[in-house]
Amino acid sequence: MKLSYIDNGNEFDFGRTSEDYAKFRDIYPADMYGKLVQFGIGYEGQEILDLGSGTAILPLNMAHTGAHFTAADISENQIALGKKLAAERGIDNIDFRICPAEDTGFADNSFDAVTAVQCFPYFDAGKASAEIRRVLKPHGLFCKIIMDWKPLEDKVIAEMESLVKRYNPAWSGCGFDCYRYSYPIWAEGKFGIDTIHSYDATLKFSKAAWLGRIKSCRGIGASLPEERIAEFEREYRALLEKYAEPLQLKHQIHIEIYRSSKN
Repeated sequence: MKLSYIDNGNEFDFGRTSEDYAKFRDIYPADMYGKLVQFGIGYEGQEILDLGSGTAILPLNMAHTGAHFTAADISENQIALGKKLAAERGIDNIDFRICPAEDTGFADNSFDAVTAVQCFPYFDAGKASAEIRRVLKPHGLFCKIIMDWKPLEDKVIAEMESLVKRYNPAWSGCGFDCYRYSYPIWAEGKFGIDTIHSYDATLKFSKAAWLGRIKSCRGIGASLPEERIAEFEREYRALLEKYAEPLQLKHQIHIEIYRSSKN
């Protein structure tokens, strides 16, 4: 994938990171999923489409709610790992689909809710929002979630970003401060605001888990050649030696829920 507004247009492919993604990207805190249920995402009998699902992290963590999920992603590797994880855990209320968010192939009015976790910036926002509205039932919900680490408040994260930038100077996934919400252009005429909620979270990682999480990011595992990834891993492992475990790292979680204006 190449996007002019991300990493100076350099190519990246999360399918290259699928093994690490499956091991190290299931990092969202339990209270986030609890908030989604409170906000109307995930209840008995609800049909939910998770776009950009990767290895189906959200469906796997919310399968217990009794909702039925469809995990959709453009990457065959990511979907294959998601299927494997679901089978290993005995979860049978998740379907899987390889498709882009902008053209899913589902029938009109198929879903009560659509979710997109950490992936909406990679979509064509205008086309994807039109497709989401099409597949949602009247007044259905679209939930968009982003979780960012906070380098301005956490020296471990700031040090990591500096190292990633040294290996991949084009990487633009750094320097996050805090969310400042404004109603998006892509929602105009399609969605009204239902819930906007941001909160801070301190997440605990072992050093191995944090290293794996960073290796799976766009700036390293999804874009660099294997030998550079190995060099980064060796150098970052050495840098982490000075810190005690578990690492307690500052993040912010931002949840936006929109209600379709379709009658």
